[in-house]
Amino acid sequence: MISVAVPDTEPRAAGGRRIIVMIGAPGAGKGTQAERLAEALGLPRISTGELFRAALRDGGPLEGKVRRYVERGVLVPDDLVIDIVGRRLAEADAAEGAILDGFPRTRAQAVALDEMLERARARVTAALYVEVAPELLLERLTGRRICSLDEGHVYHVTSRPPRLPGICDIDGAELYQRDDDAPATVRSRLETQLPPMYEVIDHYCEADVLFGVRGDASAEEVTADLLHALASAARSR
Repeated sequence: MISVAVPDTEPRAAGGRRIIVMIGAPGAGKGTQAERLAEALGLPRISTGELFRAALRDGGPLEGKVRRYVERGVLVPDDLVIDIVGRRLAEADAAEGAILDGFPRTRAQAVALDEMLERARARVTAALYVEVAPELLLERLTGRRICSLDEGHVYHVTSRPPRLPGICDIDGAELYQRDDDAPATVRSRLETQLPPMYEVIDHYCEADVLFGVRGDASAEEVTADLLHALASAARSR
């Protein structure tokens, strides 16, 4: 359990619903913080990646639509993403709100999300930006090592090293660096993904719901800063 004090006041839409958007570059720790906030606030964490995987796994009317894009390795179109997110937000556990992790990724998606929420008489109540310098992002992403037997066993050469260099603590298998984590690949990803992220940041700054925190502290400190940012958002309304 997270032992961070939760603010008594949170930013809420007119109907009392909290829609919180998490923003951060790859390696910023955004996903970890989304999980921690979800636990602290009692809201579901909604990840578009997980929604896509669930659609492929569970079948149903969305499976074919998602599969045609995922199998080709291309981005799922905005209208389909919005449809999938909207369906998830309509579920019972999101009645009080949700934390969106990995969406929106572009200004166009942010605008579409605003329009969808407006139809549901809701809005984004806070956009939380976990800011990490590009050089630290590079260090975090290129330092990741994966177990060759179980890809769920993940290490990092500096922040979470194995007991023996290059060897998984759990099953003794060799650790390897994914091609996606090679320095040249990571730099290319950041060059591609950062500009649209900055446009999303601008969008929520213009809407006066953006709150940024430094992401180079410990996970506990970042969570506390995010919760304090949410309290500040409530006081500013």
